Amino acid sequence: MYRRQFLSTLAAAPLLAPPSASSKRNVLFISIDDLNDWIGCLGGHPDAKTPNLDRLAARGVLFTNSHCNAPLCNPSRASIMTGIRPSTSGIYDNGQPMRKSPVLAKATTLTQHFRAHGYDVLGGGKIYHTSYPDPASWDSYFPSQSETKPADVRPPTVPANGIKGAANFDWGPVDVKDEEMADSKVAAWASGELRKERAKPFFLACGIYRPHLPWYVPPRYFGQFPKNALAMPRVKDDDLDDVPPTGVKWANPARDHATIVRSGKYRDAVQAYLACIHYADAQVGKLLDALDASPHARNTIAVLWSDHGWHLGEKLHWRKFTLWEEATRNVFMVSAPGVTKPGGRCSRPVSLIDVYPTLCDLAGLPLRNELEGVSLRPLLSNPSATWDRPVVTTYLHGNHAVRSERWRYIHYQDGGEELYDEQYDPQEWTNLAARPEYAAIKRELSRWLPNVNAAESAHQRGASFEN
Repeated sequence: MYRRQFLSTLAAAPLLAPPSASSKRNVLFISIDDLNDWIGCLGGHPDAKTPNLDRLAARGVLFTNSHCNAPLCNPSRASIMTGIRPSTSGIYDNGQPMRKSPVLAKATTLTQHFRAHGYDVLGGGKIYHTSYPDPASWDSYFPSQSETKPADVRPPTVPANGIKGAANFDWGPVDVKDEEMADSKVAAWASGELRKERAKPFFLACGIYRPHLPWYVPPRYFGQFPKNALAMPRVKDDDLDDVPPTGVKWANPARDHATIVRSGKYRDAVQAYLACIHYADAQVGKLLDALDASPHARNTIAVLWSDHGWHLGEKLHWRKFTLWEEATRNVFMVSAPGVTKPGGRCSRPVSLIDVYPTLCDLAGLPLRNELEGVSLRPLLSNPSATWDRPVVTTYLHGNHAVRSERWRYIHYQDGGEELYDEQYDPQEWTNLAARPEYAAIKRELSRWLPNVNAAESAHQRGASFEN
């Protein structure tokens, strides 16, 4: 973990002139799957190469303390797109169709709300969970309303990493041109849409799948990261000794972490993840180039987010599926002409539940009553503005993390607790929850736990449980 090594040398892009009062702002909505803080502008890993993510962050406000609504794809994305928390909807895991929730069955999604106010809404790639694309939310979709992303390229032999029984926990180079990759096709489609003249304002969503597993990208991306020279995550072998049983169960150190260590391929895995981030960054670059060359450059809000973080051995865990910092912290940045100034950095705790109301506010659309987040426009105008709201992340039924600017408090359904001082213990190595001197801090943070923990919505048999 390297999150304190923030970079301060980003070159700010020129501030674009605000749009005229009579025009509506367009929205470019970029999602990246499974991306943690290993990007240059967040300082999450010293070897990361993300010039285009850094470029977008330099244009507006980068939220350095942003967190997901749920640390896995389906509930995170359903929550972002409806503005409703998992604890309210009952959508907690990847096998629950959003529209089977009694709360979300007729919910007006973010894009439906924009369409109702005169926008063309287009999408491509992974925006919703792959199994549940929600065609009603789009005027058109690439590659189709039922297929959220093109088929991806795979190496001729799998597992490519030589680790038997790892399923999709695989990585390796695929000897193809960039243009043959699924994300490249999605980025090319979205770039083409950006270049078009349009009679109506647009909301254009582009979902980039990498660095989601399996980590297959062309060889040149692997070549950027000589594995023997890479900085490695800081791992403490007894890190789970003060963690409640539910946290230890979720970490499952005998699974992925033991497999990676036993195989001797820890460095290979870190290399592959960095390679996939570098590849995803290249797709962001295509979108920014297309936007800058388009007739919409001065009148388009650009928002980029990742659906959650990702562990690479921290707390003896890999993937997401926990309530610790590595899983909940996500990438989130906004550039809004006439509102944001170049180079803004905001350390206030914010959540992806706030995306829906923020975009409505920036576009001048009315806010819907059911939205559970708040507009972040005050922080976009002034990243140092007073902000007294911690954020809440939910994983499965009745388990929540509350993250303030300094503290993380975890409360499990069975009563287990964790408390971490992120200022002095950013690796979350010391659980302070049992110490009496921190009782008042726990009480204050627990006030923000959800009052409602909805029953789990219906599960779909045979649904995709992507890891």
